Amino acid sequence: MRALNLDFQPRRRSGPLGWSLLAMGGGLALGCLVMSQHLGEQVEQQQGHLQTTQRVLTGDSGAKVELTPAQVREQAQNLAEMRKVSQQLRRPWESLFAMLEAMPRDDIALLTLTPDARKGQVRISAEAKDLEAMLDFHRNLEASDELSDVSLLSHEIVANVPEHPVQFNLSATWEIGDANP
Repeated sequence: MRALNLDFQPRRRSGPLGWSLLAMGGGLALGCLVMSQHLGEQVEQQQGHLQTTQRVLTGDSGAKVELTPAQVREQAQNLAEMRKVSQQLRRPWESLFAMLEAMPRDDIALLTLTPDARKGQVRISAEAKDLEAMLDFHRNLEASDELSDVSLLSHEIVANVPEHPVQFNLSATWEIGDANP
C-alpha cells in the first residue's frame, strides 16, 4: 500500500512580489511619520510667531511686574477716584438743570448746587425774598420727578439787608431712573 500524505497546512512560499509590497508599505509609513513631525514643528513655529506678533501689537512685554504694597494702595485709590468721577459724569445733569431752570424763580436766587453722586443726593443753597417764597420753592422741588425727600437743612433771615431775604439750604435725593450710579 501506498503511504498517505496528508498536509492540512501547506507551506506558502513568499515571493519577491510580497517582499516588495512589504518594503513599500514600511517606507510609506516611515515617510508619513517624518512628514507628521515636520508639520508639527511648522505649526509650533507659526504659533510662536503669532504670539510674538500679538505681544508686539498689544504692547505687552510678556514680563510680569510685581507691585509693592504702596503701589497697590495707590492704584486702589486712583481706581476709587476714577469711579467717583465716573459716577458724577453718569448723572443726568441735563434733566436736573432743565427742571431747576423751568421752575418759577421770581422770588428765588440759586446760590450753589452741590451734588453727591455716591449718596445720590444734591444740596441746594438759595436766597428767597421771604419765607413764603422759600416754602413754595421747597414744595415745587418736592413735586418734581427728578428730586425726592427734599428737606430744609437750615434757614436764616438776613436782618442787616432792608428787604430781609431768607438764605436757606435744602437737601434732596436725586432720582436717576434706570441708570446705575
